[in-house]
Amino acid sequence: MSGTFVGMPAFPKAAHEAVNNPTLRGNLRHATHTIRAKREKAVAEVSDWAELREAGKRIKDHTLRHLDDYLVQLEESVTAAGGIVHWAADADEANRIVTELVKATGESEVVKVKSMATQEIGLNEALEAAGIHAYETDLAELIVQLGKDRPSHILVPAIHRNRGEIRDIFAKEMSEWGRPAPEGLTDTPAELAEAARLHLREKFLRAKVGVSGANFMVAETGTLVVVESEGNGRMCLTLPETLISVVGIEKIVPTWQDLEVFLQTLPRSSTAERMNPYTSTWTGTTDGDGPKTFHLVLLDNGRSDTLADEVGRQALRCIRCSACLNVCPVYERAGGHAYGSVYPGPIGAILSPQLRGTASEIDASLPYASSLCGACYEVCPVAIDIPEVLVHLRERVVQGGEVTREGNKVVLKPAKGHAAERAAMRAARWAFARPGAVRAGQRLASRTRRLHPRRLPLPGPGKAWSETRDLPPVPAEPFRDWWQRTGGGKGGAK
Repeated sequence: MSGTFVGMPAFPKAAHEAVNNPTLRGNLRHATHTIRAKREKAVAEVSDWAELREAGKRIKDHTLRHLDDYLVQLEESVTAAGGIVHWAADADEANRIVTELVKATGESEVVKVKSMATQEIGLNEALEAAGIHAYETDLAELIVQLGKDRPSHILVPAIHRNRGEIRDIFAKEMSEWGRPAPEGLTDTPAELAEAARLHLREKFLRAKVGVSGANFMVAETGTLVVVESEGNGRMCLTLPETLISVVGIEKIVPTWQDLEVFLQTLPRSSTAERMNPYTSTWTGTTDGDGPKTFHLVLLDNGRSDTLADEVGRQALRCIRCSACLNVCPVYERAGGHAYGSVYPGPIGAILSPQLRGTASEIDASLPYASSLCGACYEVCPVAIDIPEVLVHLRERVVQGGEVTREGNKVVLKPAKGHAAERAAMRAARWAFARPGAVRAGQRLASRTRRLHPRRLPLPGPGKAWSETRDLPPVPAEPFRDWWQRTGGGKGGAK
C-alpha cells in the first residue's frame, strides 16, 4: 500500500471498474450528499461568507508570493521556541529524516495524527521497512489501515465503507494490531466508536513518539495548528515525549489574525461545523507541558515547482477541506481510489499532476477526470479556479511538456505534441480559410445525415472517448442556407 499509488491504471480504466460497483456508488452517494447538505446550511449562517472566501484567497496568494521570507521567519520562530526544524526536498529525504529521528529515541512504534503529507510521502511504509510500527489513530484512517485499504477521501478516508463492512474489519483485524474488538460487536455507530476507543487507548498511553501533520503554521510565532473532531489528535500531540510534525511548506500563514479567517471557513467547508471540536496549537516545547522534544519537517516534494507555474500555483492555496469532492459528479460515481493519489477528487486532479509530474499514465489522465462543470470552484473556500487549472494541465499533457529546472529557473520543457491533434488543427485551418469549402461540407453533412453513425467509430485510444459521447444531430438545413432563404430569419429572402 503506497501513499502515492504510482503504478495504478489510468483514471478512465479505474473509474470504469468503480462505476460498476453498486455498493461503492451507494456509499459514496449517501455520504457526499449528506455532507454537502450540511455544509450548505453551515455556510448560509455566515452573512459575510463571500468576503471571508476572498480574504482567504488573498492571504494565501500573498503568502505564496513571499513564501521564502515567511519560511525563514517560521524557522526562526520555531527554533526560538525550542523546536528543531528540518528541510526535506522530497519524499525520500523526509522519510529518512523521520525514520532517523524515531530510531534515535530507541522506540519501535509511533502514534499518528491524520496527515495527508505523511500519506503523500508513504511514511508508514518507510517506517515499516525500518522495523517501526506506525498506528493511525483517526477513526477513518484506522478503518483504512486495519482493512489494508487505501484512503478515498480527504476528510473521510473510509467514505467508501459502510457500517457493516467496518464491523467486519474490526472483528477480523483488530486482534492482530492490539486489543481485539468486543464479542458480539454490531454495526451501530456507538459500538463501533467504542471499539475503536478501547483499541486506541492502550496505544496512546504506551507510545513515546507521536507523528503529525498540521493544518496551518503561523510564521510570526512558530505555532502549529491541528483541527479535528475526535480528540485522537489531542492525545497524540500531548502524551508522547517526542513529537515529529511533517508539513508541506504551503501550509504557512503570516499571522494569528490571518489564521482567524481560516478557522471560520475550514470547519464549515469540511465538517459543516461552526468550529472544530478540537483545535490544538503548540509552539515549540514547554517544560512540564507536552512533548519534551519537537521536530518540524518542512516538506517541498514538488511544491516549489508548482509555485513556479503562474496558473497552477493556485492549487497550493488548498486548505484540504474536501468541499470540492462532495459536489463533484465525477468523484461521486468513480470514488477516490480511481485517482491513484492520496489527493482524490477535483483538487487531486490538479495537485497530484503538479507534485508528481505528468510522465506516468495515471498522472497524465487526471486533468481529464472532470466534466468542467465548475461546482468545485463555487464551493472552494479559497476560490481555487480548478476548471482553469484542469484546462491548463490538459494543455501540458497534450504538448507532452514537463516543468523542469534549468539552474535557478523553472521552465516548461516543450515537446512535439499530439500528432492527431496537430493534423486536426491543420485541417481546420485549411477549411476555415476557405468559406466555400465550409459551406459545401455543411450541405453535404445535411444531405447525408440519415447515414451518420450515432458515435464516431474511432479505433485504438480514441475508442474510449467516442464510446461515451453521442454525436450531435446534424440539422436538415445548414444555418447559412436557412439564413439566406429566410432573409436573416425575417420570413423571406431579400
